[in-house]
Amino acid sequence: MIRNPLPKEYERALTPVERLFTRSPFSLVTMVARIKGRVSESMLRDALDKTALRHPNLRTRIVEDAQGNSRFTSEGAGAIPIEVVPRKSDEHWMEVVEETSQVPFKFSERPAIRLVLLQSLDRSDLVIVCHHIICDGLSLAYLSRDLMRHLGDATLEPVILPNPVLVDEDTIPANVSLNFVVQAVLGKINKKWQQDRVVFDQQDYQDLTTAYWQKFHHSTLPIELTGEQTDALVARCKAEGVTVNTALTAAFVDAQISVQGMQATHSSIGIAASLRDRLRLPVGEAMGFYAGVITLKYKRTRTASFWENARRLHRRIKPLAHGLSMLKDPLTWCHLDPTILEAMNFKKLGGLVRQDVNRHEKLTAFAKKDDVVQGILKRGRMDAVDKIFMGTAVTNLTRLDFPRNYGELELDRLILQPGGAFPLSQVGLVVGAVTCSGKLSLVLEFAEETVSTDTMRQVGDKALELLLSRPTP
Repeated sequence: MIRNPLPKEYERALTPVERLFTRSPFSLVTMVARIKGRVSESMLRDALDKTALRHPNLRTRIVEDAQGNSRFTSEGAGAIPIEVVPRKSDEHWMEVVEETSQVPFKFSERPAIRLVLLQSLDRSDLVIVCHHIICDGLSLAYLSRDLMRHLGDATLEPVILPNPVLVDEDTIPANVSLNFVVQAVLGKINKKWQQDRVVFDQQDYQDLTTAYWQKFHHSTLPIELTGEQTDALVARCKAEGVTVNTALTAAFVDAQISVQGMQATHSSIGIAASLRDRLRLPVGEAMGFYAGVITLKYKRTRTASFWENARRLHRRIKPLAHGLSMLKDPLTWCHLDPTILEAMNFKKLGGLVRQDVNRHEKLTAFAKKDDVVQGILKRGRMDAVDKIFMGTAVTNLTRLDFPRNYGELELDRLILQPGGAFPLSQVGLVVGAVTCSGKLSLVLEFAEETVSTDTMRQVGDKALELLLSRPTP
């Protein structure tokens, strides 16, 4: 790492992994930093300007050529927008996230991130909403800590990181590979796509975003554990021989079944896993998308206790978590024409665009067309936007050893809403978890069209009951 010298201009092509998120209306990651103390707009702007020097993705925009090839460039990138509003309550951030998530990003003009400061005399909530194309959950955790450092000390010089390591064929370990048959199939898919390829632009994205948020409504339920509850949960998990991550996953699967009754999709779960320590080169604290997912089938045993089931699940997860299987999908994407990846959300959602909208004819025609994109989605059982294919998806950033105090400010807790690569209507429940300042924060996110808020509140209560229940004497 290099101190003080200004960073050079930054320009590179987007990777296929990043292009999976191009123009996705729902792939948004939110981090809320709950701060004790007053933060002013000038303090935040100064801290953000310094932090942007540290992370290249915070000073880039995305440009495209006529063939649909995308590049990050720092040239001409505008400033990240900051909005300051009076803080009304501990729940105010949810209202802000709901509103700002529906506003399309201007990818070609500025970085795909926005900050909203909820301000009061003695408390501030810093809401960071960022598009997945430039970040993952850990990225926003590191960003929050970096901002806190500069907010707490206006004289602190930024420490500039090297350019981010990319997730591509050059960095995916050699022992992760695709066999000849798979490569041949992907080659045929690319060739067929080239014969009738469709490329999308900003107007398509804006129309798709409007259609998505008119059709689907995301609901959020936060659960904030105290320091004592967090310590008790960690101790219980250790005593039971499971990780907190496994316990959370088992609890929310169990809770959904208890409240909703057993449904076919409850057994399909996804657990986020970081790729930062699995690549050929060290990633460190770079800002970018470095998230993989472990997918598996899990059914609880009715006659077993919750913790017995959690141990069974832990035995299933452990070899998957320590392996490299979550790199198979990124490697597959590297062998696909990236415009196929970009087209997937338009295939799923294009049929939602209203007739009076600018790109209705183009987007609805593409959504109806039976082509290679439709074939890929069907094979993954992801073609129906209103059909759940994954019951529970969990992202846990685990315990972050960040300082609690920064000058006169205190980082009270972090709150994560992880977003994802799929419309929320296709996932029964998304759980975001992060432990910071000794306190675990959970966020339950779900689509109102698939489950009621009252039902999910019962699910949250049941999961807490399972996690915090006292051991049997």
